Amino acid sequence: MTSFELCPVCSGEVITKKVEKLIPGGNNTAVVKVTTEVCTHCGERLYSKEAITLFEHIRSKLANGDVAGFLPVGQTYKVTG
Repeated sequence: MTSFELCPVCSGEVITKKVEKLIPGGNNTAVVKVTTEVCTHCGERLYSKEAITLFEHIRSKLANGDVAGFLPVGQTYKVTG
């Protein structure tokens, strides 16, 4: 059961789904999987308060360079043009 009956953006159907969220912090980025509600029409993601708190915590750790316990999965490159 979802908290939202309809999407607050487009009034589409909302389902519960596991998604990946990219979280930037400083020069680093983390990928975290969370279960959230997603509109089947427009794709809007409706994160819980707990998920948003988790994102803020991760963003703060990244910005401070505190990546202890994070698993490195590759590198990111900036292409200048």
